[in-house]
Amino acid sequence: MKEKELLLSHWQLNKNQLARLRVIQAAIKYGYPNVEKLAEQCQEKLELDTIPGDATIFRDLRILKEGWGYPIECDDFHKGYHYLNDKFEYALNNLTSDDVFFLSAAKTLLSAFKGSPVYTAISDVINFMTDLQGKKRSPLLSRIAVPPVPLVVAKDKYVWKPIFDSLQDNHIIEFDYSGRWNTKTSHRRVRPYQLLLENGRCYVFGYDETKDDVRLFTVNRIQNLVVTGDSFELPDDFDFSARCGGGRFGAFIGDDPTTFVVDFYGDAREYVKECIWADDQKIEDFDEEEKTRITLSTMQVLPVKKWILAQGANAVPVEPDWFVDEWKEEIRRMAENAGLL
Repeated sequence: MKEKELLLSHWQLNKNQLARLRVIQAAIKYGYPNVEKLAEQCQEKLELDTIPGDATIFRDLRILKEGWGYPIECDDFHKGYHYLNDKFEYALNNLTSDDVFFLSAAKTLLSAFKGSPVYTAISDVINFMTDLQGKKRSPLLSRIAVPPVPLVVAKDKYVWKPIFDSLQDNHIIEFDYSGRWNTKTSHRRVRPYQLLLENGRCYVFGYDETKDDVRLFTVNRIQNLVVTGDSFELPDDFDFSARCGGGRFGAFIGDDPTTFVVDFYGDAREYVKECIWADDQKIEDFDEEEKTRITLSTMQVLPVKKWILAQGANAVPVEPDWFVDEWKEEIRRMAENAGLL
């Protein structure tokens, strides 16, 4: 990693620091402020209760100079800071109208998570960055929307910050958990790898020391979470997508990759062609039989079954045999519940 990237990754910028950086860069542009004057400007412009310390200002100056390449130097005659290049473009004030639009649109696309700390934190940063520009929201934003989906919020609202802290510091977490299938509460000790967002739901993905395996945990079902002082080393293959066997069916993992062959009929023929469902998928049309066949591999068996059942009579699994049998048994139970058997 380059020195600039190391610098920016070491200091995780937050909204408060971005606000100070904007004040500092503007103050340097219009004068020769020293560290004391920059601190006073930050307190005044940002209406802070206390004045930032010298170490804070020096750190902010280093971010601007070494992290973002601002041509800042201290002038011995004026005893203050200035820019060596008068034509330098100021990054924090250089968002275009399109940039503001797309940042605002990103917040709209995240609206499925409204009510969660994830949405609030991201929304605050996006609002801050767009408000810096003094530009009004584009009327086009009202033409971009997310269809209503179920909103799921953690029962324990205090669970979010410890999760973020554990991800940041690679610390093991412990918590009580009741699963979807096994509803009996059990105590877990987990090395958190990632936070997954899917259709309004949030999951912690990581290595469960209790079960000696990687697992997914719905945040809404986590209670009494504690961040331990025990650290862990993040493995190279920590990314959730590496555990899906090439499938793209959401937050679900299985044991081994399975190759599925499924025939689609009617309007489902076009539907199945609209997406990449797995990295190795192969689609073939059999027009004489009025069907489209897809062959794909994934570890996500249960979502595949739901995907097929969602198409009703227009989707028929062909392979593997054991999966076809499970699909038929599911249909038999549905028919029984509907009073058809």
